[in-house]
Amino acid sequence: MNQKNKQVSRVDLSQFLADKLQIARINDYCPNGLQVEGVDQIKVVVTGVTASLALIDAALELDADCILVHHGYFWRGENPCITGNKYLRLKKIMQNGINLFAYHLPLDLHPELGNNAQLAKVLALKMEGTFAEQGLACYGTAMNPDLRTIGDLSDWIASKLDRVPLLIGSRDQPLGRIAWCTGAAQNFLGDAILAGAGVYLSGEISEPTVHLARESGVAYLACGHHATERYGVQALGQALSEQFGIVHHFADIPNPV
Repeated sequence: MNQKNKQVSRVDLSQFLADKLQIARINDYCPNGLQVEGVDQIKVVVTGVTASLALIDAALELDADCILVHHGYFWRGENPCITGNKYLRLKKIMQNGINLFAYHLPLDLHPELGNNAQLAKVLALKMEGTFAEQGLACYGTAMNPDLRTIGDLSDWIASKLDRVPLLIGSRDQPLGRIAWCTGAAQNFLGDAILAGAGVYLSGEISEPTVHLARESGVAYLACGHHATERYGVQALGQALSEQFGIVHHFADIPNPV
């Protein structure tokens, strides 16, 4: 957290983020950027994974005039009507003049501040390349020499993310090439197999993932959607604090998924 008493205009912040994350170049299924307009000048930004009511309340307690998240609103295919929980969230944001910025795939993809890059930093993984649609997934090797088996990697992840991942595969299997993609990227397991991975880790898991992992011999680690996507938005918030001198807080709203 950077305790400075500076401010930045909403327009300048929006342009900086658009340029930094290169949002115009990425095909996504939600709007990236300013989703809800608030006050003109921003002094305090609160970052979080998802723009839930709990995160909004945390931002209000921290006197935020800007919320920056990975999971915002207005997803393609969802009901566009502003009712129910969507109404309650938007009402609280708008009544308090808070700006809401959201960045989905651009935040996953950024080579330095992105979720995949930041997870690699947390887990001490050396990124050697990308694969799958838009290069959304990564592969590489472990920099920790003590990680020799899938079981070693699973225990290492548990210690770093503070949650035990679900392992499909043998703990005794040699580690080999590691592939990863944060969040709900279980469908990239097939791409990871083609990329020569011995193990693939992501956030979520679905029923077909289990069978594919077993049949292919490529181990799968489901490490938690929320748990794997806490780091990119924090890095982005810190970058804003350093660039503009504004205050940054990260609010980690617990989520078991």
